[in-house]
Amino acid sequence: MPASPDQLFDYLRGLGIETTTVSHAPLFTVADSQALRGEIAGGHTKNLFLKDKKDNYFLLTIEEETAVDLKSIHSVIGAASRVSFGKPEALLELLGVTPGAVTLFGLLNDTDAKVRFFIDEQLLEHDVVNAHPLVNDATTSIRSSDVPAFVAATGHEMQVLKTGS
Repeated sequence: MPASPDQLFDYLRGLGIETTTVSHAPLFTVADSQALRGEIAGGHTKNLFLKDKKDNYFLLTIEEETAVDLKSIHSVIGAASRVSFGKPEALLELLGVTPGAVTLFGLLNDTDAKVRFFIDEQLLEHDVVNAHPLVNDATTSIRSSDVPAFVAATGHEMQVLKTGS
């Protein structure tokens, strides 16, 4: 059973990571979340759950304005082929979230580290990174300097994407 937001917050506290969380109406897209600008400071994420033809899975957490070329990103992330979006069933099984709630915090649920994680270097330039806490009716803020510790604690390697502007 996937972790709940409260279990995520307990996990983060156990790592000594401070967070703040704002509840809001469910957000399904970056456009939806942009309505909160001004209320929540920091870098805001766009998350892509991708797979290649060999069923290798990838989570790309990028700055919300960053464009990703799905026709060529496979060569950057080491996929076996061009990538497509992972199915909702795989998303739930691996990261414990549903479409619209994809988040780097889902790595907590990937206990076998089947998903390779990539984060946008531009996102890490912000003091604070904002992401859904496993559900899309809240946004949790974490210091960008705490992201590597969280990722490592989940058993994943954090690979930084140089996306440019």
